[in-house]
Amino acid sequence: MKKTLIALALVTAGMATVPAFAQNAPTDNGGWFLGAKVGQAKLNKGPYDGNDTGYAINGGYRWAVAPNTALGVEAGYNDLGNIKLKNAFNSNPVVANPKSKLHGWTFGVNGKYNFTPNWYASARAGIYQWKGHGLSNDQNPLYRSLDKTDWYSGVGFGYDFTNNFSLGLNYDYYQAKKDHVNLSTNLVSVSAEYRF
Repeated sequence: MKKTLIALALVTAGMATVPAFAQNAPTDNGGWFLGAKVGQAKLNKGPYDGNDTGYAINGGYRWAVAPNTALGVEAGYNDLGNIKLKNAFNSNPVVANPKSKLHGWTFGVNGKYNFTPNWYASARAGIYQWKGHGLSNDQNPLYRSLDKTDWYSGVGFGYDFTNNFSLGLNYDYYQAKKDHVNLSTNLVSVSAEYRF
């Protein structure tokens, strides 16, 4: 009888500690979220070849479609920096302000898959409503101000520290082409996300 009571006490104590550990591991990916990214924006198109600091913010809602999978919608804003012209133009600028400028709004879908309780992979894609300034890539280059609706996509991976907070690494591509000006930019970034 004494051994049974000791065994029962150990099992009860063990069961009491399971919820404490389970609170550290995310159990549901669904709900509202806000995110921010900062990293290196890279442009290597036409007269441009360089990088600058870029950032993005976004928010949205995900629906849990399985215990470790969520799909959702998102909207956000980004600024992908100002990138200088290639060396051929740097010594004698052909325009007063030769740097590229690209920023815009994103509207799309996203997904998150936890392949362990804490580690996840993510993907996103959608419409990119951008505004930019840049030099055209033709025989008589002109510095133009442009806007257009294009697309964006990206992938990432990271770690959920709690049900509400995660950090990750991401790669995103923002398509931005119009009238012989190609400002399409890659962004490699560190991200933080808070879920409500």
